[in-house]
Amino acid sequence: MNIIVTGGAGFVGSALVDRLMQHTDHEVLVVDALTYAGTWRNLHGMERNDRLAKVKGDIGDRELVARLLAEFEPDVVINLAAETHVDRSIDEPGPFVATNILGGFGLLEETRMWWSRLTKARRDAFRFIQVSTDEVFGSLGETGRFDAISRYDPHSPYSASKAASDHLVRAWGHTYGLPVIVTHCSNNYGPRQYPEKLIPLTTRRAIAGLSLPVYGDGGNIRDWLAVEDHAAGLLAVIERGRSQATYMFGGGAERTNLQVVTTICAVLDRLRPQGAPHARLIALTQDRPGHDRRYAVDFTQTCREIGFEPSVDFDQGLERTVAWFLEQGDLTGDAAQRTRRLGLDSVGRNP
Repeated sequence: MNIIVTGGAGFVGSALVDRLMQHTDHEVLVVDALTYAGTWRNLHGMERNDRLAKVKGDIGDRELVARLLAEFEPDVVINLAAETHVDRSIDEPGPFVATNILGGFGLLEETRMWWSRLTKARRDAFRFIQVSTDEVFGSLGETGRFDAISRYDPHSPYSASKAASDHLVRAWGHTYGLPVIVTHCSNNYGPRQYPEKLIPLTTRRAIAGLSLPVYGDGGNIRDWLAVEDHAAGLLAVIERGRSQATYMFGGGAERTNLQVVTTICAVLDRLRPQGAPHARLIALTQDRPGHDRRYAVDFTQTCREIGFEPSVDFDQGLERTVAWFLEQGDLTGDAAQRTRRLGLDSVGRNP
């Protein structure tokens, strides 16, 4: 197949491209705007493969998208181009509306117009895959898990922008017959993740000997999914996904934020005893506005239909991730200070 991966130089996108290069013979075109969290360095080593091509560009540039569709003639367009960080969306929601909603619309509409001119056999075989998040469903109580029919209830500018984009995709499938698929994943982690998210931020700050802020009481729960497992699931959707279906990807590894941070500290105590115990750096800080309490994902239907099953144990995956950051060299001083998270200036008591 010919596959266009938008956002392919980002964290999840590059993991998918890596999977495609290592485990398939598909031709891949990566389209990425290379904003702060996307870099060609994430594709280091892969670019030597003659099945991979790269274009710097914005999915909202409809002229560019139309040209690439006509030239590359994809069998699949999978959209991973997005602004993704909740904290940034609270500070500055505009880019989330611009990329996730307006950019997503441009990509979707140009794809629809190109697809409509194909032969019937090619139209039927084509897939537009929207990679979304479990955050569009809002917050869970102490029990239950999100599934493919969960009601949307977004609580942040980020999740609202992703929800809007998801609705557009499904509407294009219903109204125009475009063969669309929407996927929802729980929190990803692993190497190459931009250091504003919880795990890389905590790891880098702990290495630098800086305080480790944890929102609220630290009891917010997330289901953690190794990025390589997510990439394997997306490949299964590309190759076996059913048009108009929804697929859920979770790791089956619910942890409170405080548990995650404490585990990172314990891993660092073993791998780099200098500065131990790192848990002394943990400090609770003012909670984030609208902070959802719990996410969890039911992926049993996805497992049944396309064979997805997470394979990476969370504790082992987290240790490998921390070790990767340690191998990157000097992550102290300015590098850790520049990472961005609400509440860094209001660090309070130790838990």
